[in-house]
Amino acid sequence: MTAFLLRRLLQAIAALFAMSVLVFVAVYAIGNPVEIFISPQADQAEIARTMASLGLDRPLWQQYLGFIGHALQGDLGRSFAQGMPALSLIGERMPATFELAIGALVISVLFGIPLGLWAGFRPDSWAGRSIMTGSILGFSLPTFWVGLMLIMLFAVYLGWLPASGRGPTREVFGVGVSIFSVEGWRHLLLPAFNLALYKVSLIIRLTRAGTREALAQDYVKFARAKGLASSRIVGVHVLKNILVPIVTVIGLEFGSLIAFAVVTESVFAWPGMGKLLIDSIDVLDRPVIVAYLMVVVVVFIVINLVVDLLYSVLDPRVRTAEERP
Repeated sequence: MTAFLLRRLLQAIAALFAMSVLVFVAVYAIGNPVEIFISPQADQAEIARTMASLGLDRPLWQQYLGFIGHALQGDLGRSFAQGMPALSLIGERMPATFELAIGALVISVLFGIPLGLWAGFRPDSWAGRSIMTGSILGFSLPTFWVGLMLIMLFAVYLGWLPASGRGPTREVFGVGVSIFSVEGWRHLLLPAFNLALYKVSLIIRLTRAGTREALAQDYVKFARAKGLASSRIVGVHVLKNILVPIVTVIGLEFGSLIAFAVVTESVFAWPGMGKLLIDSIDVLDRPVIVAYLMVVVVVFIVINLVVDLLYSVLDPRVRTAEERP
C-alpha cells in the first residue's frame, strides 16, 4: 500500500509541474494587460514603468521561474486589477463554488442512481424508455440555455425561486455557508440543478449499463430462481456490485463540476471562482487566471488520488496489480 501511495504521489507532482508550464505559457503569452490598465494616451515611458512594476518586462522563462519560486512559498501572484493576492481572491470565492458543486453532486446521485436502476431493471417499460430519452436530452441541451429557461420559468413566470445571487451566508469555522437558511437553499436550487443536469444523465446511463450487465450474471439468476424479491435483488446483489465503477466516476466528475461551473456561475451570477475567472479574463488579470487554473489542477489531482486510493480499498485486485513487478 505504501508503494502504491508513493507512486501516485510522484505521478501527481509530475502532473502538477507539467500543467504549471502549460498554464503559465498559455496565459502569459497572450495579450498585454497593460493596454487595459493604463490610459490610451500614455507615452512609452509610462508603459515601460507599468510593465516593469508588474514584472512583464522580463523574458517569459524568467517570469515562470519567479512564479514557481513564489508558488512553492504559497504565493501565486497579486491581481493586476485589484492589487490583492490572487490566492486570497480565489479563497474568498471557493466556498461558493464548492457549495454549488456539492449541491449538484447530491442532486446527480439522488436522481441518477435510482433512475438508472429503474431503467436497467425494466428497460422495455414506458418509464425505462422515458428515462433514457431524458438522459439524451440532458447530454444534448446547452448548459447556458437550460439555465436561462430555468430562470424564465421558475424566477420570472412562476416567481418561486430567485434568478441570481447566493443568498445570506453564515460563518462556519470561518467559512461563509449559505445552506443553513431557507433563502440560501432557494438561491442554490436552480444553479445546482442546472449544473447537475449533465451529470444526472451520465450517472443514469452508467447505472443502467451496470445494472443490465449485473442482471445477466449467474448469481442474479440464482437469486431470482430462489424467489427473492426484486427489491432485494436490486439492493443487495446488483447495486453492491455496480457501486465501485459508479463511485469512481462520481469522484472524478466532482472535479469537473468545480472546473466547469463557469457557465452556470455566469448565468446565475453565482459569486464563485468561475465568475471570478470570467471577470479576470475580461481585464487580462493574468495572476488570477493562472492561480485559478492551478487551483483547479490541484483539485483534480487530489480527487484523482483519493479516487485511486478508494478504488484500491474497494477492489484490492487493483492494488495487487499495481504492486506486481
